[in-house]
Amino acid sequence: MFLILGHSCSNLFLVFLVFTVTCFSSCWVLYGEQVQGGDGSHKSSTLSSFIYATTVLKPYEWRYISVDLPPWFSSVTIALESNIGVDLKRIGKVSTLPMICFREGSPPLPDVYNTSLTGLVIDHISNSSFGGSQDLQMVEKCYPMQKSISLMLTNEQIRPGIWYFGLFNGIGPIRTQSKMINRGHSYSFSGNITVEGCTNSAMLGKFCNQTISFLSCLDTYISPESGIANMTPCGGTEESCLDVAGSKVYSLDVVSIAEEIIITALNITFTQSQRSNGAINSSGHSLMCYVRHGTLPQPQLYDYSADINRSPLVIPLPRLGRWYIKILPANLSESMSAIQEMNTTICYSLEWQVLRCPADKAGLNCTTAKYTLQTFLKRTPYVAFESYYLPISGEVSSGSASFPLGPLLSNSSDGDYTWTFFLLDIPDGAAGGNIHVRVASEARISGEIYARYGGFPSHSNWDYFYANSTSNSNGSMFFKLYDASDKSVSFYIIYARGGTWSFGLRHPISNRHSSTVETTMSISLERCPEKCSSHGACKSVLDSSGLTFYSFCDCDRRNGGFDCSVELVSSSGQMWQSISLIGSNAAALLPAYWALCHKAFAEWVLYTSSGISSGLYHACDLGTWCPLSYHVLQFMDFWLSFMAVVSTFVYLSTIDEVTKRAIHTVVAILTALMAESGPTKSSNIILVVAIGTLALFIGFLIEFFTHHRWISFSTEICLNMLNRWETVKAWIHNFIRSLLKRFRWVFLLAGFTALAMAAISWKLETSQNYWIWHSAWHVSIYTSSFLFLCSKATAVNCENEQPRSENYELARQNSFSGSNERGGR
Repeated sequence: MFLILGHSCSNLFLVFLVFTVTCFSSCWVLYGEQVQGGDGSHKSSTLSSFIYATTVLKPYEWRYISVDLPPWFSSVTIALESNIGVDLKRIGKVSTLPMICFREGSPPLPDVYNTSLTGLVIDHISNSSFGGSQDLQMVEKCYPMQKSISLMLTNEQIRPGIWYFGLFNGIGPIRTQSKMINRGHSYSFSGNITVEGCTNSAMLGKFCNQTISFLSCLDTYISPESGIANMTPCGGTEESCLDVAGSKVYSLDVVSIAEEIIITALNITFTQSQRSNGAINSSGHSLMCYVRHGTLPQPQLYDYSADINRSPLVIPLPRLGRWYIKILPANLSESMSAIQEMNTTICYSLEWQVLRCPADKAGLNCTTAKYTLQTFLKRTPYVAFESYYLPISGEVSSGSASFPLGPLLSNSSDGDYTWTFFLLDIPDGAAGGNIHVRVASEARISGEIYARYGGFPSHSNWDYFYANSTSNSNGSMFFKLYDASDKSVSFYIIYARGGTWSFGLRHPISNRHSSTVETTMSISLERCPEKCSSHGACKSVLDSSGLTFYSFCDCDRRNGGFDCSVELVSSSGQMWQSISLIGSNAAALLPAYWALCHKAFAEWVLYTSSGISSGLYHACDLGTWCPLSYHVLQFMDFWLSFMAVVSTFVYLSTIDEVTKRAIHTVVAILTALMAESGPTKSSNIILVVAIGTLALFIGFLIEFFTHHRWISFSTEICLNMLNRWETVKAWIHNFIRSLLKRFRWVFLLAGFTALAMAAISWKLETSQNYWIWHSAWHVSIYTSSFLFLCSKATAVNCENEQPRSENYELARQNSFSGSNERGGR
């Protein structure tokens, strides 16, 4: 007890010492990072840094890397190294092209549609690849892979949040197809991702030198000029002044779904302070307001803009999150040089309002219905993040995953159509899931469905929509329509981003209580679309960062695509593949029959078992019949095939059975390891032939030292060197003659030819032509074994054909030794 306690105390002291040193080092590093740029213009620190070890991507494999950027990040540095570089001038098939894709909010998926290839940019990825007005939540960009990728992206280019990088070694329907082999060009990559952030939350920008003024939204604020009824505004005002050549940046957080943001400048005055004091008339001057969601706006890059000196800036249906507002003087009537000489100051009162409807209403007049959907987890505990959503309403029962629309639809509007909105939340870690929307009715569906992330959709502002079978988002990168009949609609939003989603139903006005037509709707979060179309298994894994749980379909041999809906092998094609792959194993009867006729029972059992195991393995792989597990059948097929090849070489030698059993035991161990660790490797055929050749060579060595011990290296060789040399030449001549008599060389050469054909067939195998060349492999490898067995002839003992002079010399020595022995007696 004392020793244990003493050991524990020592460990505690060591832990305390390491903790103290670590804290001191961390604090010193943090202090050194924070004090750089003593003027306060460059205060940043490392928020996170991830190092990704070397990872190998085989053909049609992929990896996802996610990067979480907080609102106060300043830049992210991405450095990737790979052993492959695509020549942009020699790009062949896009389906086999190694590429890197990126997307905001959820993982990229470049092969949902063929139209998704429009996201492929035939250029090298660079810092300029990011930014712009294109919303990278709804689309993605892909670039050919490079040997070295170095990016430094700032908060002026990309928004904070989770960004996903996907590295693909080939795309297309075959990517998710189950493959018996996976051969082709592989490449490896490694990388490092570092996120830098501003230590002062009031400072942003690439160098953390842009001061941000935070605008708070007060629920008690009422604008003196507000005449909007039915809405609950929040807002405020702030007095500000800035130099005519300067600018000012504000941030405003929208924390709940809103209808409008209104930004106005009041009491604008221009004051000069040098040559003449006084105020300049603000009429004719412009005070530009640039607004951007998530990141800092620029005069060339923004979401909304207006001259707020003339009219307010109105943002309809704003998204949730942080909005940045930049105020910048522009288009002054005086020349800019004159204004700067006068040191003009612009003062104004900035007013902002966020207009919201009551909890159960929506729309610009707050006349349409809005429902918040509650999450109900599905009863599948082994599948994470699968759920369905129901309205929080007394008119809807939670006993079913669908709910009736009739009691919920809005019935008031200014026109013939009205809106009904549904809000739901998706967990951030479930960004690899899919939103499934279904509507079924007893009559013809006359409504339209609009979906939008982070805000209400409208007829002109949406992310995805469905109006009818010909007018919808089908064909976009992440929208998949499965049913578009008159009475039912079913579609998926692929890899939906985590956060708040809003679904709006635009439908004709009707008396919802008197309607006798039942229409139901269901919204659910599913891991794989259409449950992989009943042609595969849905698998879920974590990305390389361990931050996101995403799912994908592992399809069977006949189907592929992200949802296993693409038929790659027809029924007739599968029948011919089955006949070819299973029937070609009948070639094993050739060596088995020969071995049985020559009473080589061990070889007969081996060839017969190899043919049967291969047939059962391919029957299981093609979905015909699996008497045992797939892994067991695969192991038995490759192991017995390897053993059959090596045993054929061993049989060609004339060593005794004890030595053969020893060689077979060693070979069985080696080939079993090969069949278990990597049975489909291209290098296996070379290793197997090498092992068989080595076994045959060892057999010849054993035979040589067994039958040719007459070579003496005594001192007598030096006395009669000429006779000894003639003896050696005669032995070599007899050895070659016996070697020529040992084999039937026509069969031996034919066997090597068949073996070469088998090696070529193995090398030419790909995922597409596997059934053709692997069938040729079966026929070639068993035929080569049969020909090798036929090539063995009766062995000639070289000892019986030794030179006569040597026999005479040995006999004379023996006679002399015998006479001496008799004389001694």
